[in-house]
Amino acid sequence: MRNTHYQHLLQHKNHYYECPPPDTTLPIIHAIRILHKDIYSISGKLAKRDKLGIHSLIETKVINILSLVIESAFKARSQKQSFLETTRVQIEVLKHLIRTEHELGILDMKTYIRISGQIIEISKMTNGWISYITQKEARN
Repeated sequence: MRNTHYQHLLQHKNHYYECPPPDTTLPIIHAIRILHKDIYSISGKLAKRDKLGIHSLIETKVINILSLVIESAFKARSQKQSFLETTRVQIEVLKHLIRTEHELGILDMKTYIRISGQIIEISKMTNGWISYITQKEARN
């Protein structure tokens, strides 16, 4: 019985990483956590100079974005917009830092495209959340 359960987990292991747990995590938080995991795993392949330089700044920026989004989730609706606007700016800074890292030859094209796609998706989620809040305020 135990072996069957373990085989079931192995067959479905990607399921646990691809989608957030039901009703517990906002999709944007899950997406930022996946981005952080990918950026963190890249650091092991980098030279010490790059790892402690721009890449460290990028990793810190992602953690700050995660913190802002979690904080926004706990704020009252009237207070969310300012946190989300700050998040939007931080995401744009992150986009430029990742582009710079690619232009310096630190990230290869495949990794750059994958990370950029994740950041763009997070940016869309943030902008959608801001639009939702502003539409709700306009109706009231």
